[in-house]
Amino acid sequence: MKTVNFSKYQGAGNDFVLIDVRDGQICLDREQIRFLCDRRFGIGGDGLMTLERDPDGSDFYMRYFNSDGGESTMCGNGGRCIALFAEHLGIGGRTKRFNSSDGLHEAELLDDGRLRLRMIDVARVEPLADGRSWFVFTGSPHYVEFVERVMDVDVARRGAEIRHRPEFEAQGGTNVNFVEVTGLGAIRVRTFERGVEAETLACGTGVTASAIVTHALLQPECRDFRIQAMGGRLEVAFTVLPEGGFSEVMLTGPARRVFTGTIEL
Repeated sequence: MKTVNFSKYQGAGNDFVLIDVRDGQICLDREQIRFLCDRRFGIGGDGLMTLERDPDGSDFYMRYFNSDGGESTMCGNGGRCIALFAEHLGIGGRTKRFNSSDGLHEAELLDDGRLRLRMIDVARVEPLADGRSWFVFTGSPHYVEFVERVMDVDVARRGAEIRHRPEFEAQGGTNVNFVEVTGLGAIRVRTFERGVEAETLACGTGVTASAIVTHALLQPECRDFRIQAMGGRLEVAFTVLPEGGFSEVMLTGPARRVFTGTIEL
């Protein structure tokens, strides 16, 4: 029976199984990934990441899988966690450069223990046909809707309904964010994540999308946001381009190693 070494990390309560596969000896199938992410029979996590050699020469390649076992797109909290994992493996310097599904990222270890992750540039904020929500791609697809009281939203029910709407079918469905504005540069966000098919305690690409939409629709003077997620506090800052896009998009927040171990497949 195959034995796999793993580490468990979390960023603002968004938790992941991480495995170093640079030696090429480990190849996981969908069923095995689902088992490893299972909270009762496996290790437990919102997703699983493999740290791989990058043929393009960066410090490593980050491959992300949802807890349903399917390979997915970029994960912001996961990006910070895998950068800390790389630090614990002795890979790279204080700033890690790595590739993922959406391109090149940099993650800097800050003096206060948090990590600052550079996200991809964002081209635009798209209004949706219902007239009260918006779509943004921040490395993963995101629906954003503003609400009066985010704690009153039935995220499980409404998220599942919106996630499968026909207009999002081309990108395999969407993640769904509900946003409450609490002040200038301050928002609360709850996110339903595709692939997990449930609300997670935080979503890095989701809070990034939510901050950008808040700027574009409600607070054009603000480019530095404090976001309260269910699992902790995150920060998003960006530069607005003359043509309307966004660059130098930075996601800052915690990452922690929870435990390490071995497990039989």
